[in-house]
Amino acid sequence: MDALGWPESRVTVTRTGPLIDTLLMLALPASGKSVIRRFLSRLSPEVAASDFYLGPLVQLDDFPYVNFMIRISESMEDMGHEPAFIAGGAFRDLGDWGTLIHLINEDYAALGRPIRTIERPPGEWIMDRLEAARARIGMAAPFSQLDREQRRVTAMAIEHEAAQFAALWSTRSRPPSGTVVIEFSRGGPDDASVPLSPPHGYAYSLSQLSTEILQRAVVLYVWVTPEDSRRRNRERAKPGGEGSSLHHCVPEEVMRSNFGTDDMRWLVDHGERVGRISVHTSGSTFHLPTAIYDNRDDLMMFQRRDPTTWPQDEVAQVRNALAEAFETLATPTI
Repeated sequence: MDALGWPESRVTVTRTGPLIDTLLMLALPASGKSVIRRFLSRLSPEVAASDFYLGPLVQLDDFPYVNFMIRISESMEDMGHEPAFIAGGAFRDLGDWGTLIHLINEDYAALGRPIRTIERPPGEWIMDRLEAARARIGMAAPFSQLDREQRRVTAMAIEHEAAQFAALWSTRSRPPSGTVVIEFSRGGPDDASVPLSPPHGYAYSLSQLSTEILQRAVVLYVWVTPEDSRRRNRERAKPGGEGSSLHHCVPEEVMRSNFGTDDMRWLVDHGERVGRISVHTSGSTFHLPTAIYDNRDDLMMFQRRDPTTWPQDEVAQVRNALAEAFETLATPTI
């Protein structure tokens, strides 16, 4: 029996390649990325390695920074200033999709540094990082309108959450033979045509990833339709639902203006190599092995119940479908 409590023989794929180093788990909001990651984390190390090509998982995503952007923007509005990042739940400047990627790049690079001491108050540390990440993509400084006291007040507004995040950030590391999982969602307006214009969509955000990530990454895309994404987003916002613990509910207008169009399948179909997304950066092109996991029927719904009640046939169906996707990622067509 594995860590899920199901017979190991129910997994039908056997490992033939090396472990996955870096997994980009991409999807529209509420598509099931985090649910799948939790499912994978329940696997025994032996099954994770032999059937999914995964080592111990280390998680990175951009949502904590979105939350800091929201809190900072609210604090600035309370002081009578224009919010730096977000108004009405949406980015004021869409270039901040790139800001988020550069913060992920920093987090990824930090995994390789054994000692990471934060020598200033956590709220100030977060604000400094947001400012520096914006500068890397040529955007305006977000806090120039604040004087020293207002900047201190803004930093204090996020101090508690920033301290919790800093404690995780300073100690988080990649285990030997571990797999880094990076989650994020991208898209475009619901009336847009593909390919999407930057900074909307995955092509832009993927192009902002560091060379260190792109040299090692494969992509698992969790496919649902934009309509399904909006419906599930509303469902998880209900009291007692999934959103009550994850707090990832996205405003409906943002869902339509930023996630109404899904360009991932277009990128797969137009990759320069079969089964790979072609990512063009300023100096190089990377061809990322890509697998699409069809979650339109939400096969992971059983995970919302007590694990002791999970139906064996549904667990086996999900495990085998995911195992096939990971086999594609670990042994891609050249």
